[in-house]
Amino acid sequence: MSESPLTSASQKALTQEITKRRSFAIISHPDAGKTTLTERILRAGGAIQMAGNVRAKGERRRTRSDWMGIERDRGISVVTSVMTFEYGGCIFNLLDTPGHEDFSEDTYRTLTAVDCAVMVIDAAKGIEARTRKLFEICRLRDIPIVTFINKMDREAQDCFGLLDEISAALALDTAPATWPIGRAAQFVGTYDLRTRATHFIAAPLPDDDPRMVQLAEELELVEGALPPFDRDGFNAGHLTPVFFGSAMKEIGVTDLLDALVAYGPAPRAQPAETRDVKGDEPGVTALVFKIQANMDPNHRDRIAFARVCSGRLHRGMRLKHVRTGKQFALHTPQFFFARERQLAEEAFAGDVVGIPNHGTLRIGDTLTEGEDLRFTGVPYFAPEILRRVRLDDAMKAKKLRQALVELAEEGVVQLFRPQDGLAPIVGVVGVLQLDVLQSRLKAEYGVAIGFESTPFTMARWITGQDKVIEAFSQAQRSAMADDIDGDPVFLASSAFMLRRTIEMTPDLTFHDIKQIGTQKI
Repeated sequence: MSESPLTSASQKALTQEITKRRSFAIISHPDAGKTTLTERILRAGGAIQMAGNVRAKGERRRTRSDWMGIERDRGISVVTSVMTFEYGGCIFNLLDTPGHEDFSEDTYRTLTAVDCAVMVIDAAKGIEARTRKLFEICRLRDIPIVTFINKMDREAQDCFGLLDEISAALALDTAPATWPIGRAAQFVGTYDLRTRATHFIAAPLPDDDPRMVQLAEELELVEGALPPFDRDGFNAGHLTPVFFGSAMKEIGVTDLLDALVAYGPAPRAQPAETRDVKGDEPGVTALVFKIQANMDPNHRDRIAFARVCSGRLHRGMRLKHVRTGKQFALHTPQFFFARERQLAEEAFAGDVVGIPNHGTLRIGDTLTEGEDLRFTGVPYFAPEILRRVRLDDAMKAKKLRQALVELAEEGVVQLFRPQDGLAPIVGVVGVLQLDVLQSRLKAEYGVAIGFESTPFTMARWITGQDKVIEAFSQAQRSAMADDIDGDPVFLASSAFMLRRTIEMTPDLTFHDIKQIGTQKI
């Protein structure tokens, strides 16, 4: 049952704790410097002593957010990392999302757990395809965007041109918060348009230095032609404050962090099926947005990452697992710093906690203090590539079945079990997911697999009356499969065959998106 209403003093204390929370993700096109910026933010926040760099060598390459072996080997982010740290009187939950488009599902689900996003743009390349796609996802959820134009220490586009490109390509108003002092090799600091302060990495420049003269000329144009920062427009997702800097040289990083302290939104209301859940409600609610297996291979652990959406969560409390209706005890909730962790005695709305479990929790699950509430907006997308799994050692068939279920529940791939009894089929958005699956099965489960082509190119979930689905499944048995939840999936050999099947079966509905954590589609 829900706790009794809070006293006014308790409610005030709860609200104060919640307003200190800042949960944000960093989004960008690959190679824009997202992971490097993440490391510099952690260093600026006092969380690490030496920041890593995915392009560096030896010890300096060991980024804290990219902890998985394949990430270190390839210099990319393929899983979401969660890092909690304190800065400027606020508690930050930084979610470092995969930059590669093959992991767009993981990124999309991660964005359900944040209140703000930092969009990193390469100063030389401007808006790139992946940046545009991730921005559209943020727009669908009205997530406020802070823009960091990175790599100003290299040859870059004109700053005014970059601002115009953001406005034109993303239909997003821009309000420069800082302005670069110098360019490329001469880039030495930033000017804060809000406080009128200059921030140099070394000794200040004299006023007659050409870079300071250029700055004065550009500031006249900036202040005359561009709008000032408007907090309401930012919170509504219509305007983005823009910061210039270099993550590599740690210029502009503290400007960004200070702005997140001052303007970053506190935990926002989260949409559920029946109502929106506000962060300062006394009752605890939480949404599981990610599962990560084998973060500690020695213990074969399984962690559910949950965003606390309301109230104060404390260790030892029992919550209702809405999907099953059963009670779930929080014995050891944890805060994370990539793969390192510490026990969380309490957590508040906006925090991300790890919940150890043995397969009980799944992506999209809701935990409450008793209310039958289900959060929405956590999807599975129809895969674009389908491959049949080939097991090299038949003696490990049982182990493979278990491993595929665990990794599918984690969201690494989608798993389809053909109703005709043939080998399982995995569905992915991009081929890199297949590499990750193969690598993790070998490293974490000791199972070697290969992939074989299938006659299928498309998958669609189907809904309708049970008897209609049953008759359709019998008629299309070789093209039918069950997903990990037991929901029926039609596998089509081509777009033409899918269209023809839809036309021939008007009593069924074919879906390319499945909402998870709610009722069956």
